[in-house]
Amino acid sequence: MNVQQANAAGQTVDDDLSTARRRRRNRIRYDAIQFAVVGAAIVLVVLFAFAVKEGLARHGIRFSFSFLREAAGFDISEGKTLVLDGFWPGVADFTSDRLIVQAFLAGIFNTIKVAVLAIVLSTVLGTMLGVGRLSTNWVVRNLSFWCVEFVRNTPLLIQLVFWYFAVVLHFPPIAAAAKFYGVVISQQGLYFPAPLWQGGASPLAVGAAVLFWVAVIGLILGRKKQVRWMCAGAAVVLAGAMFATGVLGLDVPVASKFKASGGTGMSPEMAALLLAIVVNSASYIAEIVRGAIDSLPKGQWEAAASLSLNRRDTVHDIILPQVFRVVLPSFGNQYISLTKNTALGIAIGYPELFNIYGTIANQTGHSLEGIVIVMVSYLILSWAISAAVGWADRRMRQRGAAR
Repeated sequence: MNVQQANAAGQTVDDDLSTARRRRRNRIRYDAIQFAVVGAAIVLVVLFAFAVKEGLARHGIRFSFSFLREAAGFDISEGKTLVLDGFWPGVADFTSDRLIVQAFLAGIFNTIKVAVLAIVLSTVLGTMLGVGRLSTNWVVRNLSFWCVEFVRNTPLLIQLVFWYFAVVLHFPPIAAAAKFYGVVISQQGLYFPAPLWQGGASPLAVGAAVLFWVAVIGLILGRKKQVRWMCAGAAVVLAGAMFATGVLGLDVPVASKFKASGGTGMSPEMAALLLAIVVNSASYIAEIVRGAIDSLPKGQWEAAASLSLNRRDTVHDIILPQVFRVVLPSFGNQYISLTKNTALGIAIGYPELFNIYGTIANQTGHSLEGIVIVMVSYLILSWAISAAVGWADRRMRQRGAAR
């Protein structure tokens, strides 16, 4: 019996080693195929680039990115860009004497600004519409349904034109601007109160600001619920203390007869583009959320009802936490599509990346080099969004496993 057991154990070890070797060979073969495909793709791109360059050279057209170091010679209606002020880079308004590369940076900044705001707002609005689609209230349920269906079946470009010409341009003039809790709404744009640093270089003020941002980072990255609550409380206390002691102030916009000053502003073009993208993306996010809620077992609702939870608490504490663990990859796809849709800002004159590329191509004639820069920029933005969503998805799954 012992001999048989020893033989069986030896056979098991041999089988395990054989399986490990086979898996290792398969893995090596798989990696080799992947590297070969990527290498072939790179070679094809390089060969295509050389062919294009030679073709342009035969027609007397030089393919070069040296034009990026030339002066732009044109203004942009709005936008910040990077400037080198000594050793450290800084941010300043774009002017016509800036370089063309700084014009591209201004376009990228405007694109990111709209994309980030749209991602946040469309996620909130889309989640509300998605939950509203399943509401027990007849008015809320049908209103959410028709809003989603109307927006999803209308081209985004038409919605953008509607928001700009039929809504934003019909805001009151600046002399009669609407004011709502410090917010100024007029044909010249939207103006919001903004925090204003008044602490100078005081060590105590700088230390409080550093601790505030440490608390915010802890709130975002903290893995334990108690740590996040502590960081949130610390951030609120520090912010209140800085406002109470005058380290931070509130710059409230003031509208005069001809313009508004103070606070932070949003141009009419940016406001229209943001409204169009938020409403359009929210309709797709609403369907993602609704489908995810419908896919949950009905027993979740029944269990919550047996615990005497009302519908609001059930959705907030039980349903949505499970839904967001499922829908994040789909949200990522929608965020990437949303970011690329900012290129439609060219239709209303918003100076996003693609609009600025068109101006640069007309000024310099380097349209091919410019479109390469635009494509690479959108590719990097898409990769960044995908990486951020992937990180959030992994983190949420880890939290779910820990619980």
